Amino acid sequence: MDINKIIKLSEQPELYSPGTAVMWTDKYISKQLLEVHLNKEIDLASRKESTILKTIEWILSQTQKGNLNILDLGCGPGLYTELLAQKGHNVTGIDFSKNSIDFAQKRANKNKLTIQYINENYLNVKLDENQFDLIIMIYTDYCVLKPEERKSLLFKLKKALKPGGVFIFDANSDKDMELKVSPRSWESGENGFWRNEPYLALSESFFYQEDKVILYQHIVSDMQKTEVYRFYTHFFSEKDLKNELIGNGFSEFSFYTDVLPREGIWSGENIIFCVVKNSN
Repeated sequence: MDINKIIKLSEQPELYSPGTAVMWTDKYISKQLLEVHLNKEIDLASRKESTILKTIEWILSQTQKGNLNILDLGCGPGLYTELLAQKGHNVTGIDFSKNSIDFAQKRANKNKLTIQYINENYLNVKLDENQFDLIIMIYTDYCVLKPEERKSLLFKLKKALKPGGVFIFDANSDKDMELKVSPRSWESGENGFWRNEPYLALSESFFYQEDKVILYQHIVSDMQKTEVYRFYTHFFSEKDLKNELIGNGFSEFSFYTDVLPREGIWSGENIIFCVVKNSN
């Protein structure tokens, strides 16, 4: 363990400086993430089952009636895709995590649900034009994308939506951002979330106030190596989102801050749901 390296890494980095590892593709960590996804009682990785059920009903209330062709970006283990397929919709799910996609596909087969799952970064997937009635991206995936990635994604989704199709996503509100900056903390153990062997983990966050970004950083050291996991999270006002949508060709949209229950700084009015209609 290189103490000097850890000290250097614990300094606030330049905005968007990458980490050294990605937890979504790590064989061990991605399994831990899947377990968190599947815990129906907590709002980590995915929201609680009761919240997901209400969110699905709300999403469908924002769309046209009838069977829809739906795309779920960042679908995880298929918690939303399954519910939508059970309601008779034609559903495609895309996710970066192979563990999540494998789990989702096995469960869909077991439940005799026809869902197309794609294990890929949705930023890189080619989508056909006029393909979907509804595209969803839930659990604030929009907020971890860099500005140029959001621009590219919005351009792609506008082409993939049918005329009158709807894109629904949620985003972190910039309300009380200071409360969302986490203090530095240490974790150690014989094994745990980050490693299946003894390790130390330093978790901390850095506030880039002008850019409305908080970096949530985890430095994880074991006997062989030190890795850095960085999650740059963006926060928005409704005006910020409006400007991005207009700047990328959308003109018809609405915002809602009453979709989720009020259960802390990561729910209720702290999450903005955006309903964007492709009016072209």
